[in-house]
Amino acid sequence: MDNCIFCKIAAKQIPAQIIYEDDDLLAFNDINPAAPVHFLIVPKKHVATLADCTAEDAALLGKISLLAPKLAQEQGVGYQADGNGPGTGGFKTLFNTGPDGGQEVYHLHMHVIGGPRPWRRSLA
Repeated sequence: MDNCIFCKIAAKQIPAQIIYEDDDLLAFNDINPAAPVHFLIVPKKHVATLADCTAEDAALLGKISLLAPKLAQEQGVGYQADGNGPGTGGFKTLFNTGPDGGQEVYHLHMHVIGGPRPWRRSLA
């Protein structure tokens, strides 16, 4: 997509604070963080919204979901279960979908948000 900011970031046409990259995915810090840790996981393949995903995207969505806790741990907001209760730490994952869902950039992306609460703004 010619005007997609996330496609341009993936193509290295626009700089970003990249924290992870492989053949399929890119993760980078949000430029307007809602919490002490706030990064996005973006597929390099352009898909506009979660609602536009098909069965062909199942592996990609799984890869995004499995990468989130790994990167959250690396960024200092991982969840540690203790076996006796709720554990410690943690993070929120969020896909905004469509205008009523709060989506601002129409390229599929997962927000990973964490750190001591309360956060500056809520992302529901």
